[in-house]
Amino acid sequence: MGFFDFLTEEIAIDLGTANTLIIHNDKVVVDSPSIVARDRISGKIIAVGKEASMMQGKTHENIKTIRPLKDGVIADFDASEQMISMFIKNIPALKKKFFTPALRMVICIPSGITEVEMRAVKESAERVNGKEVYLIHEPMAAAIGIGVDIMQPKGNMIVDIGGGTTEIAVIALGGIVCDKSVKIAGDVFTNDIVYYMRTQHNLYVGERTAEKIKIQIGAATEDLELPPEDMSVQGRDLLTGKPKQVQISYREIAKALDKSILRIEDAVMETLSQTPPELAADIYNTGIYLAGGGSMLRGLDKRLSQKTDLPVYIAEDPLRAVVRGTGITLKNLPKYKSVLIK
Repeated sequence: MGFFDFLTEEIAIDLGTANTLIIHNDKVVVDSPSIVARDRISGKIIAVGKEASMMQGKTHENIKTIRPLKDGVIADFDASEQMISMFIKNIPALKKKFFTPALRMVICIPSGITEVEMRAVKESAERVNGKEVYLIHEPMAAAIGIGVDIMQPKGNMIVDIGGGTTEIAVIALGGIVCDKSVKIAGDVFTNDIVYYMRTQHNLYVGERTAEKIKIQIGAATEDLELPPEDMSVQGRDLLTGKPKQVQISYREIAKALDKSILRIEDAVMETLSQTPPELAADIYNTGIYLAGGGSMLRGLDKRLSQKTDLPVYIAEDPLRAVVRGTGITLKNLPKYKSVLIK
């Protein structure tokens, strides 16, 4: 192995429905939306990541924007492969290399994923020169990224709200004891907002605008201690067809998201009810950890805490918790061998 070590680079990838993050040499070198723009005629990829996301909803018929991942799994194999490969090529340290190095990679996958979907991720990785490819379940990576010592005989509960899926898991002794993966997460929140604007305000807004609303004034409850300012939203009036603007308050968004958040609450409750009693006792003391972009929704921690009567903690930099954990396993492969899926 000696000689090849010199030619092998290590990268950790969080291949998310909404964002893809890559760590190389302990640094997050890629943090971009998981989206590609393709030229319909030549089939070439014209943009990936931030550039492509600017085009979303603003394309003419010769350009198509594709989100290769749906509900946490690869929906468009070709596009996802090209996206990963472009992201890897964009890593500054690998650009200088004379030839493409072999890659040792750890990639995280949702816990509710099937064998076939797992193989799709692996094959994508192998095609972009991944010589050693390991997979890790998302809640596991999130736990490690939050700083939980997962090898201890102690129960910890992780709720990772991503773009496509919400992963809920109870972890002890370096394994997942019980888990639940629901397809209600950031994307569904965004669609809830689009639907709400359409039905309540007769305003047709695009996905990107809805996401902006979610980030700027999104809330999980109507009684926030520090409410955000009202926001003006522009879109198309469905009655007149003219562009128009309306003022929106966070209370409306809390209403719009209520049903979806209820379903996440239910999933958390269900997972708790399946937890073995010894671990339930641990969780009573340790509480619940939130990770993923969805955990940044204002008041969600409070709402979950009221529902479960448990303390709820949000990971620091929750968007990167998963990729941080993936990076840590990559650095200490021997220690985490048992956690990884070869």
